[in-house]
Amino acid sequence: MRRVALLLGKDLRILGRSRALVVAFVAYPLLVAALVGLVVRFAGDRPRVAFVDLDNLPKVLEIGGQRFNVANVLDEIGTRVELVPMSQRDARRKLDTGEILAAIIVPRGFAAKLRGMVESPRLILETTRGGIGGSIEQQMEALVFNLNQRLQEAYIKTNLGYVQLLLKGGKGEFLGNEFDIIGLEAAARALGDLERRTADPEARKEIEKLVIFVREATLAVGQTGTAMRAVANPIKLTEAGGGRSYLFSATVQAHAVALTLAFLCVLLAAAALASERDENVVARLTRGLVRLTELVAEKIALVTAVAVALGVALVVVFGLAVEIAGAPGGQPWQRLPLFALGLVLAGIAFGAFGTLLGVVAREGRTASLLAFLVVLPVVLVSLIPRSSGETAYWIGQLFPFAHGVSFFESALYDLDPWGRLAREAAWLACLAAVFGAASRAGVRRLVR
Repeated sequence: MRRVALLLGKDLRILGRSRALVVAFVAYPLLVAALVGLVVRFAGDRPRVAFVDLDNLPKVLEIGGQRFNVANVLDEIGTRVELVPMSQRDARRKLDTGEILAAIIVPRGFAAKLRGMVESPRLILETTRGGIGGSIEQQMEALVFNLNQRLQEAYIKTNLGYVQLLLKGGKGEFLGNEFDIIGLEAAARALGDLERRTADPEARKEIEKLVIFVREATLAVGQTGTAMRAVANPIKLTEAGGGRSYLFSATVQAHAVALTLAFLCVLLAAAALASERDENVVARLTRGLVRLTELVAEKIALVTAVAVALGVALVVVFGLAVEIAGAPGGQPWQRLPLFALGLVLAGIAFGAFGTLLGVVAREGRTASLLAFLVVLPVVLVSLIPRSSGETAYWIGQLFPFAHGVSFFESALYDLDPWGRLAREAAWLACLAAVFGAASRAGVRRLVR
């Protein structure tokens, strides 16, 4: 342990002299973290979607006595997606080439079915396969729901008109056919008059049954309007303020720390181990001074110490910003020891991965470049949700970044974090063991 401590002190002194390098190591990952956070937050907010109108929708569509300006409705949809009018042929080609993410097709007869209010018209949605196609589909479902809300009043008004005809009687029209009905109220009066004029006891009994039926039906139909509106809107949403902004969320905090550690730890571990070979330092150290296992362990310890110091500093700065901004819930300062445990585990895992890259690269400059080239795509793959790509998700699970993010989120904000923490801690420990063993197995290459 003494030899490992001496090496650690040497590396820390070297790192302390390279202040510009330290600033770059810290600032660059934070900048990338901010950019990734913005991409994660706003990507797909207004996806490009083709609008194919095969029915030649009119400028104004009248449904159930209400007039809808089609252009205004499309403009409202455009707040969620970027609708691009085009032909079906162009939409299919652009969808195949990936220039657009989805296509909404209005089939022929759509407007006629809407006006008839008997058969539900259909919109056709074509999306890209896999990737964010599922996300686009969810947004389109939300848009159709909003359109249905706008149209339901017209449908309810029309249906209530038929109910009133049934109740009061009068002239009406259905599917182009005109009709004239007496209505339940008038039928009740007519049956009452008929009952009084009829002397036959058997006939009076039958008429009395009809009177009771018409009276009950009148009461039931009279409540149809209230019931119909309740069925159309069984649950109403009331919006209220509350919650912190996305900038101060647990997600941003966890991603910023994990991304910073991913870049800093991997690059530092790879460069620190590989640079020992540049002047044949490894060969001299291993001549009885330090064992190869101790050399790998020291580099991982160096990275872990830096990870803990930097991670705690970041979370403290973030917490102060949360407190100053008065974000709801504040910063859970009592969870810092648990967060620090995650920093240790993540630092070891990232450090072990970095030493493995250093063994592969063998030279300091090559190791730094290789670490950068490997970390960025692996981190981006780790950001892909499981619903968007099963293969990419599992590739991301083989790198410590995703587990570090999950551990940090749970350590800071989960009400009952222990199950999730145990699972992510086990992942980080296993990855550290695998990468560390691979580094130890290959470090002898640096002696040659």
